[in-house]
Amino acid sequence: MPQMPKDMRQLLQQAQQMQAQIQQTQAELAQRTYEASAGGGAVKAVVRGTGELVSVTFDPAVLDPEDPEMAGDLVVAAVNQALAAAAEDASSSVGGLAGGLDLGGLLG
Repeated sequence: MPQMPKDMRQLLQQAQQMQAQIQQTQAELAQRTYEASAGGGAVKAVVRGTGELVSVTFDPAVLDPEDPEMAGDLVVAAVNQALAAAAEDASSSVGGLAGGLDLGGLLG
């Protein structure tokens, strides 16, 4: 079997290190929680970095029992904002790692 060029070995090592860092970052993100609110704090939602909904809380003084659709809309808005925060954190955390791969040796 022919020996791999030095640049290729280095690239493979970098890729393996990056994969390990990404897996560690994903595990850390899964443990984090993200909170968002809607309706001026009437509804608060908490999600994990995995996208799992942890909790939804309501401020009963602000909610109108005659308008249950509003409560549903506020829940959707709060959950979507919390999920967006989690996705943004994941993107910046994992995306930053991908920039560390040095392809200079292969690209000449």
